[in-house]
Amino acid sequence: MKYRHLFFDLDHTLWDFDRNSAESIAELFETFRLADAGIASAAEFSTHFIAINRQLWADYDQNIITHNYIRENRFPMVFRSLGVDESTIQADLNAEYLNILPRKPHLLESAREVLDYLKGRYTMHIITNGFAEIQAVKMDSAEIAHYFTHVVTNGLIDAKKPDPVIFQYAMEISGADVSESLMIGDSYGADILGAKGVGMDTVFYNTGGIVVNDKPTYDIRHWNELMNIL
Repeated sequence: MKYRHLFFDLDHTLWDFDRNSAESIAELFETFRLADAGIASAAEFSTHFIAINRQLWADYDQNIITHNYIRENRFPMVFRSLGVDESTIQADLNAEYLNILPRKPHLLESAREVLDYLKGRYTMHIITNGFAEIQAVKMDSAEIAHYFTHVVTNGLIDAKKPDPVIFQYAMEISGADVSESLMIGDSYGADILGAKGVGMDTVFYNTGGIVVNDKPTYDIRHWNELMNIL
């Protein structure tokens, strides 16, 4: 067996961020009566939020902004994009969002089936750029924490993907050699190029069929394909 250690990203790879986020946003829309503020629907609110939040996290991965910037600015940016005066919203929506979101349990299609298949065959770990305290609740809510030996966040090592330091740290604490390690993630820039930078083999969970120049070791569209590889 070529690999012994599998390193997974969490959000958008295993944990269904978009579905869980959309449900959380819908709850905020109703609880805080955002229709009264001029937002047409929960769906419109969610669509704008997911697009803006995804771009902010991409900027964070590139060291353009900080975690705090995301927390402080994403909802005001959403309101501005919808033409709503954010000063009319009295509640701290970000705090409530972070209370609701990680308690959502949904995984991406077939993710649990694949984890069940891999458990016992490989030692599995998580490498994530997400907030440490939030990621722990997500994994508990989705009942997947028991699959993983180590969960590495940027808070542990003060480095984040694609910085080679976080990958090296993850291998060090897990006792893994790069030759027996495989990184699996949905972000080409953070997960794939980051892992390739330290010599790890990679699986690009590429549901959108993105064409890239620097090829990953494996390129899959659906989780079932991973079982054919491993």
